[in-house]
Amino acid sequence: GTFLASVQDLFPEALGVDVAADQVADCASRFAGSPGIAFLSTSSLNDPRHRHRYQVAVCMEVLEHCPDDIQIAVLDDVLAVTTADATVVISVPIETGPPLAAKQGARALVALGGVSAYASRERYRPGELARMLFAGAETAIPRVEYEGEAGSRFTGHKGFNWRRLQQTIERRFAVERRLFSPLPLLGAWLNSQVWFVCRKRSTA
Repeated sequence: GTFLASVQDLFPEALGVDVAADQVADCASRFAGSPGIAFLSTSSLNDPRHRHRYQVAVCMEVLEHCPDDIQIAVLDDVLAVTTADATVVISVPIETGPPLAAKQGARALVALGGVSAYASRERYRPGELARMLFAGAETAIPRVEYEGEAGSRFTGHKGFNWRRLQQTIERRFAVERRLFSPLPLLGAWLNSQVWFVCRKRSTA
């Protein structure tokens, strides 16, 4: 919701969707005074009125929390609601290589500082950590799944491999640009986040 409000000068009409009903309700309440912005449950995208309608779709910091089959379902939903020439922007955290070591260290320090949310953080066994520190495009370790409202399933960050996700994205979209932040020139080894700027693959 905050993102849509911040770019409303560029996109005066926008739709935000979320699987969590409380998030949808909270955003609808906070941004009730922003005409042109609406919020719906992801299940509402099944309505034919949303088919092939949207020219830009943004999926930020979502897919790392989805089991593999739900990642596919989310990307298929994006395919279904976007126009043939749509731009699709996807961002996820980098949880492999040196960024993983830095993040795990920071999470441990925050936990030692007394932040209760990090006291129950996901931990890696030594073998798991070694695999993810040197992860390639096919590297995978078991990921713990949790159950949310209405039977939804989600994961934490542990075991998320952005390179594996890239392969899933590329089966549905053409990745035109791949960007890293916060230090774009340093690539995947020294950044915390990766962005994919995509278009639909031609069916011709």
